This record gives sequence, C-alpha cells and structure tokens, in this order.
Amino acid sequence: MGNAYGGPLERIDDCRWRIPKSYKPGMRVDGIIYASDKMIEAIRGDQSPEQVANVACLPGIVAYSLAMPDIHWGYGFCIGGVAATNPEQGGVISPGGVGYDINCGVRLIRTDLTHRQMAKHVPRLIDQLFETVPCGVGRGGRIKFGRQELRQLLSEGSRFVVAKGYGWKDDLDVTEASGCLDKAQPDYVSERAFERGTDQCGTLGSGNHFLEVQVIEEIADPVAAAGLGLVQGNVAVMIHSGSRGLGYQVCDDALKDLRKVPQKYGIELPDRQLVCAPVHSQEGQRYLGAMAAAANFAWANRQVMTYLARETFQRVFGQSAEQLDMRMVYDVAHNIAKLEPYEVAGRTSMLCVHRKGATRAFPPGHVDVPARYRAIGQPVLVPGDMGTSSWVLVGQPAAMEHTFGSCCHGAGRRMSRSAAIRAAKGRSISKELEACGVYARARGHTGLAEEQPEAYKDVSQVVDVLHAAGIAKKVARLRPVGVIKG
Repeated sequence: MGNAYGGPLERIDDCRWRIPKSYKPGMRVDGIIYASDKMIEAIRGDQSPEQVANVACLPGIVAYSLAMPDIHWGYGFCIGGVAATNPEQGGVISPGGVGYDINCGVRLIRTDLTHRQMAKHVPRLIDQLFETVPCGVGRGGRIKFGRQELRQLLSEGSRFVVAKGYGWKDDLDVTEASGCLDKAQPDYVSERAFERGTDQCGTLGSGNHFLEVQVIEEIADPVAAAGLGLVQGNVAVMIHSGSRGLGYQVCDDALKDLRKVPQKYGIELPDRQLVCAPVHSQEGQRYLGAMAAAANFAWANRQVMTYLARETFQRVFGQSAEQLDMRMVYDVAHNIAKLEPYEVAGRTSMLCVHRKGATRAFPPGHVDVPARYRAIGQPVLVPGDMGTSSWVLVGQPAAMEHTFGSCCHGAGRRMSRSAAIRAAKGRSISKELEACGVYARARGHTGLAEEQPEAYKDVSQVVDVLHAAGIAKKVARLRPVGVIKG
C-alpha cells in the first residue's frame, strides 16, 4: 500500500488530527483526519494522509480535506475521503473522489425472525442465497434488460425496478435520494458500459461485496433502535454492492476523457490520479451525468438483490416476506458526489460533496432524512468484517458542522488483498469462520482469503471515534451468522 507517511499530524482533540496547509505547496486548506490515539500510528503506515494533503490542493475546495477513521490508500483520494468544492468559486469534480465502483453502498433489511427460529436453517439459507444471488467476478444474472429498458433504469434507478415488481414501494422511501439521482444522463454512458450492465443488475460482484445474514446482538440506543424497527435477537440482512462493470466502465471512461482537462483550465495537481474538471464546465457536467446514471444502476442493483433475498427467505421459511416483515431499514451510498446545500462563513452555498468510501450522516430534523426517521436522524450503516460485527448508527448535528454531513463507510482495510492472501496460505478461512459461528460461501478461491477478518480494522474502534466526535450515534451492533461473497 506504499511507504509510510512522514509529514505532520497535529492533534486537534481526542478524535481529530490536522495536516496544516503549510505542509506542502498548493494546499488551499488544512487536512483533517478522524482517528483515535490507537489508530493514528497505523494510519501513518501508508500514504493515505499524503492523499488527504493532495486533495487539499483541488480548486474551489471548501474548509478542509477530510478523512474518516476507516482511512486507507485509494486511487487519487484515500478511501474514507470527503471533500466539498464550491462550483461558484471554480470548484471541481474529480472521479478519484468517487471511485471506480460508483455508488457502492449498503442496505439493511430487518425481519421478525428470531435467531432461535433461524439457527438450524442457516446452512440451507446461505446455500440457497448463494444459488439465488449471482456473485463473482463478471458474473451476470437471470434478470436482463434490453437497451431501451437499461436506458430507463439509468434514468430512474430503483423506481424502475420496483415498478417491474422487484420490490415494495416503501423501499424507495428509505433509500438515499429515493434511489435516483435526477440529473442522470444515459447519453453520456458509453456503449461498452451499456454492454457490461446488460445482465449485471441484481448481482453481487466480487471483492469486498457481500450479502450477510446477521443477528441484532446489542442495542446501544433503545429509542433509536425502536424507531428503526431493530429488535435484539432478531435477524437482519445486509447487502453491500455497487454499480458493477457498468460503473467501473463509466469511471474508466471519465479518467481517460479528463486526462488533459486540468491543463486546459490551468489547474495544477500534485497527483495525476486527481484528474478533474470544473463542475460548471462541459466536461464536468458530462462526468456528473454519467456518474448519476451509474449511481442509479447501483441502487437498482441492490433493489433487485433485496427482491432475491426476500424470495429466498420465503422459500426457506415457508412464509411470505410480508409475513416475515422484511422491511428495509435504509440504503446508503458510499462512493458518490452530490450537489448539496451547506452553510459556510454564514452563507448557504450549493457544494459538490465527494464521498469516497464515506456515507451521509444527516442529523435529526434534516429535510433529506425520511419522515419516519426525522426525529432520530438518518440511519448510518457501518459494516465490519465477516467474522465480528457491523454497526447501525444515526447521524448527529456535528456531522453538519464539521464533515459536510458525512461519516465512514466501514471498518477500513488494514491489509492489502495480496497481503491477506499471503496471510491465509495454509489456512482454511471458511473453517475458521465456522468455528466463530459464521457459515460462509464464496465463488472465487481467493474471496474469503482477501476478506478475512484480519484484513480489516476493528470496527468497534472506528465507530467509537464517530460516536465520540458527535458525527453519528451508536444504535445497534449486528453479528454475522452467514455470508455469501464473490
């Protein structure tokens, strides 16, 4: 993951560290990293803090370049990176601040099933999910869309597939942006991207994507948990996936198209992976339109997988999804850029907020929080690793004050995939997981090795930082009992 960071990290308080803008020429704002004392030394171990400093050089950046406690090395931006630019002041959009897997995100489905009712069915349930939800590199599914249908899907997102019967209308109410960015431009999506998306809606993919069956093991905030429909001892389903090959192609196309654009607009960058365009430029608008279309594909993808998961539960337990009350709790994106209003220096401006491996964390009362959750705040879903636990939190006011309404997206890697594979040599990760009470199935022979629990930071330390900083409040801890991966 690169050499250790050798630059300054000044303590601000128990949760924040500053990279001063005096650190390197071109920095327009400070960099701020959220981390505990225990975490900061590990964060120094790669060049991700340097990426935070590099992002601080982007034209039009507002306030600071941010990194969440799941920070690790990424393409251009670090994973866990957040940056807001002001389009009215030359602010730019950078594909590296969104990532290759556009709108990779997480959704959570609650059920009325108890762990006791489900326990003896776990292997059969996971085997059935593994057969029903396509997973693995490049793997397509049984649900295919023609060119015109796919264009409509890219425009309408989740709404399109729900109208076709792949979900409940209520699902849209608890999906970020109702599962659709309205400025999507399918015309800006390449033919190759269309080809890659033809049969990949409703598929999990590979890498760190997963579908996990979990048990709600601990309730940290009973009022918020009740408001989200989370009951201790009950079963939940978490789905983590994105825009698959279509989104990857949109990013790849954009990086090529924008290669010479910084030079055209006189923009100097410390890292060519930060290639960008002014938001108001033709090139910037073209990327934003294609990115929004890919984001809509990702929401539709997770929606179809929700349908497939409900279908599988019905088959295994002999009850309808309605009888099992398999309601969605929330769906949140974590590789996306959006125009959102924020108050800066006493004035409200529309800012282009990049969230790369970071999610929204809007507080109680925010207009974009679903009405049913407005009194408690937006649900924040933070998956850990498949051997320990994941967390549900809710956004808090400090997120709007300090992080442009953002928080982390997961535990964050501490080992590269190749290092994890080396560490797994001679071991059976599936047997180790089974010994921990987790039944796992994976399509590829390296899937479980790459994603073994040791490859990730301790999610409890990550959420403790969020909680202490007032960005998001802990609500419930969920323990995995079964998982499928690519």
